Amino acid sequence: MAQISDSLDQTSDNFSTETPATESVTPRPVLNVPGAAVGRRKQAIARVRIIPGAGTATVNGRELAEYFPNKLHQQLINDPFKVLDLMGSYDVIARISGGGPSGQAGALRLAIARALNEIDRENNRPTLKAAGFLTRDARVIERKKAGLKKARKASQFSKR
Repeated sequence: MAQISDSLDQTSDNFSTETPATESVTPRPVLNVPGAAVGRRKQAIARVRIIPGAGTATVNGRELAEYFPNKLHQQLINDPFKVLDLMGSYDVIARISGGGPSGQAGALRLAIARALNEIDRENNRPTLKAAGFLTRDARVIERKKAGLKKARKASQFSKR
């Protein structure tokens, strides 16, 4: 019986009610390697080069905030950097053609994610994949069918 109580006393010393001090997470160093990729969504095509820098983004020769005034689109574009804790680490130079603002923002996000994946596959890929940033959104506009007004809209049916 004494052996059991001694072993219980030894094991209880290992546990405490105080929370252990958490170790500070050091941000991993930015690789000094440029990357390039292409992203597509709807009718938009984005060609991107990312280079280590201060975090400026240029789209078709204009600032990101000027080209995409919608804050939601800006947030969408910066999501890959936020997920990887690399905000302000890379400069983005993008050429976008086709589509509208929403499609262009989606294409730019995919291109940035692919470029970051290309730079450091071992560390970046699992996080980007889990967040769904490496998957191309394959939804495109459905074509118009003959005899209909739009892709699915038909004129009102009249029995007589």
